Amino acid sequence: MLGPDPKVVRQLLTRYATLQIAQAERYTPAAARELNDVSHTLCVMMGASGIHDAIAQADALLMRTRSAPGPAGRTDGGNGLSLAV
Repeated sequence: MLGPDPKVVRQLLTRYATLQIAQAERYTPAAARELNDVSHTLCVMMGASGIHDAIAQADALLMRTRSAPGPAGRTDGGNGLSLAV
């Protein structure tokens, strides 16, 4: 079974956090709509009914993919970091 692309999940989590911070500093309706859209997308992508569950599942996915060995020849010299970020 295919799961969500970790790169896309990471981008959504980053956007979610950025929008949360922006909203805490200064509320704007446009940012609120975008935050709602990102939250909904994360929930759908992770198969979660709420944003807190979606974030927890996304974090777990990223932890699993971080500890999984990558394809041969795709690391940057032995430290385990992927060249394609």
